[in-house]
Amino acid sequence: MNRRLFLCCFCFFITAISLAQSSFDRDKAAIIQVMEDQSKAWSAHDLEGFMAGYWKSDSLKFYGSGGLVKGWQATLDRYKKSYPTADHSGTLKFTIDDVSPAGTDSYTVMGRYHLTRKVGDANGVFLVVFRKINGQWKIVADMSC
Repeated sequence: MNRRLFLCCFCFFITAISLAQSSFDRDKAAIIQVMEDQSKAWSAHDLEGFMAGYWKSDSLKFYGSGGLVKGWQATLDRYKKSYPTADHSGTLKFTIDDVSPAGTDSYTVMGRYHLTRKVGDANGVFLVVFRKINGQWKIVADMSC
């Protein structure tokens, strides 16, 4: 009887680990897809398309060299001011260094961004917080420098 109980518990444990891992893999793939879509939109100088990856809320937070910006629209306005033309926005590439769970339905993503531009290249680091909102992964906080 002890052997059966042990085997049942072992099978349950292995199944739970497998399901958790596959959930993480699905979430990570979906989050990386959001960032790939953002990279394509940015590189086409489609700043509104880039912002589709962000939570469209006044509670969105962006923290960069210019300080804290609150809200989706204010963040878009900041991008439009800082990157007024395709020469300024250039081509965006992300290097993802880490994706980690940060609670239920939230992840942190750490990495580097690379802008290849006619006005001079720019590189930096970022930490973004993704949260699943209405079934979609959205950035709710962004710190880039």
